[in-house]
Amino acid sequence: MYLSHYNLTLKPFEESPDPQFFWLSDKHKEALASLKYGIQENKAFILIDGDIGTGKTSLINYFMIDNDIDTIIAAIPDPDLSIHDFFQLVTKQFNIELDSNTKADFLIQFEHFLQTTYSGKKQVLLIIDEAHRLNQELMEQIRLLSNIERSYTKLINVFLVGQNEVIDIIKDEKNKALRQRLTVHYTLEPLTELETQEYIKHRLSVAGSKTEIFSSEANHEIFSFSKGHPRLINIICDRALLTGYVSETKMITEEIVKKCADDLKILVE
Repeated sequence: MYLSHYNLTLKPFEESPDPQFFWLSDKHKEALASLKYGIQENKAFILIDGDIGTGKTSLINYFMIDNDIDTIIAAIPDPDLSIHDFFQLVTKQFNIELDSNTKADFLIQFEHFLQTTYSGKKQVLLIIDEAHRLNQELMEQIRLLSNIERSYTKLINVFLVGQNEVIDIIKDEKNKALRQRLTVHYTLEPLTELETQEYIKHRLSVAGSKTEIFSSEANHEIFSFSKGHPRLINIICDRALLTGYVSETKMITEEIVKKCADDLKILVE
């Protein structure tokens, strides 16, 4: 609706993760380096956690595009699944053909897939997003899958990506065996105020902006509202652009952002 008003070619603050808009803060660079290190060194289990809306899923999406290691990747967006449904989803993601729907057939074919992939000098990566939603039974099953080895070499790497509470799940005594397999852990923190300003500027630039649209005071109010969480930054910036369009102004001011923040206060209460 407001694109032509601001001379934009794309919507800059969509909520769904879009790799072309991804901005690498120092925090994201460190997290991305951790993911790449885990694949390069075949570290089996890697954990990335962070608060809601800190950009974990965006980071994973960017990694899958930016990763230059020959890797076959399966991504599970929501692991709140039964064991059977998990097996079905994994086989579909990895294009594994099963002769039957039994657990035994899955394990046989999955090990064959891992061995064949290893022989082809490729790596296998299973990404579990929203890992804090894993039930205990499935958590243990994923650990057991990681036991499949060849000549003391892990045949599959697993990225667990979830909200901060996943740490409490990992620390549970029931998950001691899995915890001991975790070799890389990184917590993704919110952006600073300066990073928030750079984040906004980057996304507007990708969307086609050639001029400043948000005043410095507006940027400050955006940070005050969002506390540096990219998801909330996107939400309030999008609302502010719409409000500016309706008000027939091309400069988003502090007052506009404050009004939007008041309208959206339910999101941060």
